[in-house]
Amino acid sequence: MSRPFQSRFGPPQPTTRINGKIRAREVRVIGSDGSQIGILSLHEAINLARAQGVDLVEVAPNATPPVCRIVDFGKFRYEQAKRDKESKKHQQGSRLKEVQLSASIDPHDFSTKVSHGIGFLCDDMSVKVSLRFRGREMAHTEFGLQVVKRYIQELAPWGQAAAEPKLQGRNVTVMINPLPKNKRAPNPKAADGPVKPPGKESSGSLREVDVRVPARIPAGAPEAGGSGSGFSNSPFSSLDLRSAKPGA
Repeated sequence: MSRPFQSRFGPPQPTTRINGKIRAREVRVIGSDGSQIGILSLHEAINLARAQGVDLVEVAPNATPPVCRIVDFGKFRYEQAKRDKESKKHQQGSRLKEVQLSASIDPHDFSTKVSHGIGFLCDDMSVKVSLRFRGREMAHTEFGLQVVKRYIQELAPWGQAAAEPKLQGRNVTVMINPLPKNKRAPNPKAADGPVKPPGKESSGSLREVDVRVPARIPAGAPEAGGSGSGFSNSPFSSLDLRSAKPGA
């Protein structure tokens, strides 16, 4: 009844023996602080772990004698899952990204794909570029090859193609590997932002503009220029309009 249930789907998961499930008469015991306690009988090791309120966990079952550690089993499983997660991040499967292009790609989409490729290369990831011809595009494969070569040229400051792009059936594939960090161009996304053109200010900082509204002048009141036309700074304020009337 102590055997864990194994699922029929998928490979069996490795089990870790603890306490009474350990099948050895003598074990090499490691303390909770990492110190070497020595070789003890299984009964003595279990009593020592229970005295500290933790478990006796078998960490090296193939050793002679098996190595066991005095530790909380819940904490041990958490640390083991964390180590497994960190090891998966450094696998080759997660260090490869694929970028798909087309022979009739839009210029805006092409620039977006270039930006994604630069980000992958700056993160030390390899980029697999793939292009597939559809329908009548097979009649002019040179256009698709030009798109792939232009993509490689755009990513040249950050990565280098492992080989020349070649047509295999309907697909064109090429692998771009990142350059060493000392030869690689800096990541443009790491900058503080786009360079602002001189003379223009950001939307967050508004310049104070002195806007003065001229005071309303009552109708009929004489102005500083000596005319009662009712308009200030008028170029016709100094003219005598009565002399301009016919017959005056």
